[in-house]
Amino acid sequence: MIRGFGTFVRDGVAHLGFRNGDLVVDLGPGSLDELLPQGRDAWERTTERALAQEDGLPLEDVDPQLPFTVADYVDFYSSLEHATNLGRMFRPDAEPLLPNWRHLPVGYHGRAGTVVVSGTPVRRPQGQAKPPDAGAPVFGPSRRLDIELELGFVVGVPSRLGEPVPTAAFRDHVFGLVLVNDWSARDIQAWEYVPLGPFLGKSFATSISAWVTPLSLLEDRLVPAPPQEPQPLPHLRVEGDWALDLPLEVELNGEAIVRGNARGLYWTMPQQLAHATSNGASVRTGDLMASGTISGAEPGSEGSLIELTRNGAEPLRLADGTERTFLEDGDEVVLRSDLIAEVRGRVV
Repeated sequence: MIRGFGTFVRDGVAHLGFRNGDLVVDLGPGSLDELLPQGRDAWERTTERALAQEDGLPLEDVDPQLPFTVADYVDFYSSLEHATNLGRMFRPDAEPLLPNWRHLPVGYHGRAGTVVVSGTPVRRPQGQAKPPDAGAPVFGPSRRLDIELELGFVVGVPSRLGEPVPTAAFRDHVFGLVLVNDWSARDIQAWEYVPLGPFLGKSFATSISAWVTPLSLLEDRLVPAPPQEPQPLPHLRVEGDWALDLPLEVELNGEAIVRGNARGLYWTMPQQLAHATSNGASVRTGDLMASGTISGAEPGSEGSLIELTRNGAEPLRLADGTERTFLEDGDEVVLRSDLIAEVRGRVV
């Protein structure tokens, strides 16, 4: 059952809500922004109070807003299978993983101002790209619009500038989790990303769940993470089980095209937070940190179209007889899990 906190408008006033399956408990005027910095004791008390309430508004009668104000947004590259798939695709004659990949969670800074709530239409971005057969770049709408199936965590309690957050302090800072679709314009990205990495190919939109599932409600899904070789440096070592056994699914126009699980992520959430702050950078209330595309080893578990279609070389055939290499206008994508609220978006 999906449970989580969010923000919705009632009679013109923002209210803090708790989704409990198909009901939304109204916790009164305010928003998730006010709960996030209060810390673990307050989070757990509020969760217990919300779970104890039997009455609520029907989910279909609630119009959720962006659940919290996104202070900052970081996206990692934590799936071994995803990184390997892309490495083999783009560097077929070389080692698929770059030398740093097994030593730290590679990531990039995204754009907080374009994180949107599930259900928000996504306008096809325009940008500069260089087709393989063109002598010079051109400007126009992206022709290789993609999705990325991701899991994100939301920071509640901030840290101090100059003081790294150790892996053991993860629960003290992180409130809960959302699903994330980091929409990607692969043609724009391919032309711009060397040497500084993703920029306009990613910054146009990132969709997240409307409800944030508290970490405390996911504890029974924590399982051992995949073994890491070589052993991480001391500041990235983590005690306990930190992989999440969460089944994941991607629907395209109502048809399931991907089925996977978050438990296979190589780099765990405490390692991601520790790495992001290891240089002394602080985190703020409302920071969103996402896993990067979650892909599995089995065919059909790849979390992006660029992997599913082998960079467009093997089109995906849908049940209605149409084919896709990348997204077309009008396509609707839904990311799902059994415990975390869906992420929905239609290309316009």
